[in-house]
Amino acid sequence: MGVPHTRPVGMTSHATRPELVTRNSWFDKVQVPGSAAGLLELRLGESGHDALGFAVHVPHYLAQSAYPAAAVAALEAVVAATGLVLPADRLREAAARTDTEIAEQVAGNDEVEKVVRALEQQYDAFAGAAERESLLAESQDMPTADELAAQFERFLAEQDGPDTQQ
Repeated sequence: MGVPHTRPVGMTSHATRPELVTRNSWFDKVQVPGSAAGLLELRLGESGHDALGFAVHVPHYLAQSAYPAAAVAALEAVVAATGLVLPADRLREAAARTDTEIAEQVAGNDEVEKVVRALEQQYDAFAGAAERESLLAESQDMPTADELAAQFERFLAEQDGPDTQQ
């Protein structure tokens, strides 16, 4: 996904019932190519069984590399959803080592640094917009139709009439 490694690992949850999805996602609906796992989840839901899954947002430039931070995020989501107690210390250590290696490699390449900065700006702008409430939800009073009409009439009255001198 087009996200930087310098921001929290994102995730999209999916399930057989909306109530099972407790993690907030930036996406309301996502259409993805079919897979055996997706079909299994669909069929489980159709037969009355609950199923829940997570798609971890791995930075596209790390998709072909080991990225333990994504595994940590997935493991934490499974723990939160199921209540299972799963060990994660070694995985967290691997993620920390990998993050250090990535930072060193990025610091040595101007082109990659520019890409990461651009992704950070894009991520921050998107995250900021997602956190803001709708402008319609603001608590200020909206003008009535009569108030708008009166203001429009005042505006028109202030305008110069048609140019009669030719």
